[in-house]
Amino acid sequence: MQTGEHVYFYELHEGDGDLYSDALLTHEREFTADEFFELVQETRRRVQDTFEEDTLVEAIAHELERSHGFTYVSDALLVAAVNVSRIEEENYLAAVDGGDGAWSEDEEDEGAEDGDDDLQTGPWRTAILDLDRERPN
Repeated sequence: MQTGEHVYFYELHEGDGDLYSDALLTHEREFTADEFFELVQETRRRVQDTFEEDTLVEAIAHELERSHGFTYVSDALLVAAVNVSRIEEENYLAAVDGGDGAWSEDEEDEGAEDGDDDLQTGPWRTAILDLDRERPN
């Protein structure tokens, strides 16, 4: 990407009772909300009965990536993850898995074997945040 170019962000949400899933997508083109909605609906109709991903949101995101040039910002694209806290000891470089969400025993012990005490690994935990969208960040 060169200076002056823009990237636009789009989000998909899927909720079913206690299970929620979302996907972040980027594109170099700015779509109106209505245009994006129509693309998503068209894609949903095409994949909803045949997808093999874990969630409908992931299936739609992958199809938008293949068919319309979006980039699905999935864990597979993560280069680094950092845990941030006001407490000094809770700040660390976290291990990034291979994008499949699975952690192996080897990954959990990797930091200890290398002598890298700053590398924390293991299963992720989920945090649900209730944010005030009216309040600027």
